[in-house]
This record gives sequence, C-alpha cells and structure tokens, in this order.
Amino acid sequence: MYVVKSPLSDANLKTVSEALQGALVDLVDLSLVAKQIHWNVVGPRFRSVHLQLDEVVTVARTHSDTVAERAAALGVSPDGRAATVAVGSGIGVTPEGWVDDTAAVGALVDALGAVIARMRERVTSTEEADPVSQDILIAVTADLEKQRWMFQAGNG
Repeated sequence: MYVVKSPLSDANLKTVSEALQGALVDLVDLSLVAKQIHWNVVGPRFRSVHLQLDEVVTVARTHSDTVAERAAALGVSPDGRAATVAVGSGIGVTPEGWVDDTAAVGALVDALGAVIARMRERVTSTEEADPVSQDILIAVTADLEKQRWMFQAGNG
C-alpha cells in the first residue's frame, strides 16, 4: 500500500495533523447541527433562517473537504466517521424537536462561536509548524466568523 510522505518534520506533522483532524471534526459536526436545525426551525422568520442555515452547511462541507484533503496531502488519514465526530466535536448539544427561529439563530451563534474559538487555537498552533495549513485554517475561521456575524445581526 502506498503511503503519502509528508514534507514536515514528525513534530510539526503531529501538531498539524491534530489541528486538521480537530477542524475536520468540528466542521462535519457544524454541518450536521445546521442541517438538523434547518429541518426543524419554525416561526415568523422561518424562510430566511431556513435558507441561511443551508449557507452554513455549504460553508462547513466545503471547508471540511479542503481540510481533509490537506491532511491527506500531508500523509495523515482524515477521520470523519460519525463516532469520531461524536466524541471529538466542540459543539454543545443541539436543540431537539421544533426550534423557534430566535432560538435557532441563538443555537447557531453558539455553535459557530465554539468552532471559531477552537479554530483560532489551531491557527496559532500551526503558525510555525505549517503556514500552508495555517492559511487554510485562517480562511475557514474568516468564513465562519462571517456566518456568525450574519446570525448575530439577525437576532439584534
């Protein structure tokens, strides 16, 4: 079996692989959380929140693919399995059942905030270890912060 060899030192590869794997887990879970709330949102702002949630799903899925492929390019096998995501995500409990539009927005602000905080830690940890991976994590963080801003603005 062919094994991809990383250009990074073992120590830097460990740092970067942990950052990329953590980012992958958080992004996969964020897409699931946003989709779960998308299916269950109700209220006067249903349509706008419903559509906005799909934007988060698209952002999270797009970035999760980029992060996973970066890990693979460095010789690290990405793990997006449900069990891995369930134990590794930094996102809190997702509301169950129907979710009022205001509560839905609040839940997404909280979920995005949790992921952003962890992404910022990963940005810092990869600065010396691999600026290429850091650049990817910076782009992810910027997009998530934009989404969080839009949801916060929606709740005033």
